[in-house]
Amino acid sequence: MDLATLLGLTLALTMIGVSVVLSGGSPNAFYDSAAITTVCGGMLAALLICFPISTVARLPAVLYRLLFPQVTDTSSLVQRLVRLAEIARRDGLLALEHRAEEGEHPFVRLGVELAVDGTRPEMLEEVLRSEIDSMARRHREGKGMLDQLGRSAPAFGLIGTLLGLIVMLGNISDPSSIAGGMAVALITTLYGAVLSTASLLPMAEKLAFYSRQEMLTREIIVRGILAIQAGEHPRLIAQRLKVYLPPAARAQLERGTA
Repeated sequence: MDLATLLGLTLALTMIGVSVVLSGGSPNAFYDSAAITTVCGGMLAALLICFPISTVARLPAVLYRLLFPQVTDTSSLVQRLVRLAEIARRDGLLALEHRAEEGEHPFVRLGVELAVDGTRPEMLEEVLRSEIDSMARRHREGKGMLDQLGRSAPAFGLIGTLLGLIVMLGNISDPSSIAGGMAVALITTLYGAVLSTASLLPMAEKLAFYSRQEMLTREIIVRGILAIQAGEHPRLIAQRLKVYLPPAARAQLERGTA
């Protein structure tokens, strides 16, 4: 579970709630069903206009992946690829056929299977990079949906406020109700601003971060599998792959391959 995302969302809502209480306001005054309908309904409508239904249907899965990301330890991954290289160099490439462990990264298994099957290096790389491109496209769609929701939330908040002002001014015969009507009208803008800046746009950036991490993971795997297939020495493979690791992990890898 991504505790940072949950902590950030909780902290944002808590700070807003504390600000309301400290300013002497009532939390109940910030609830308005019409405002929720305008903002959330408008966001969904805009999303359906921008994306096909098949893509929008993936939104729950995108949010699930955001909260429960599959993070790969790149240091352990490099060490695993180096061990596979040692096995291939000692026993031959075919020895890797039954070495794909149950918990192995699916992309590693795919690369090993292609290499063991005798796939030409250029074809192997093409297949693996096609998989990466397909994954990147799905990630862009997921981030694009959250970006779209984040952009449309303030706009529909403003639309809701304008609607509220129109209704309020249409009943201006009672001047005493203007202040209360103005407050209700502005709630819609608040909803849109909070949804955009405190949740949707930051979550879109978090998705982009995880996408970059997964792209890095798969790039390491492609480089490692191609080097194993070429019969390169495990030490050379370790040197090639450690450039993708942070300094502390590089030192750990050097100790492990010494």
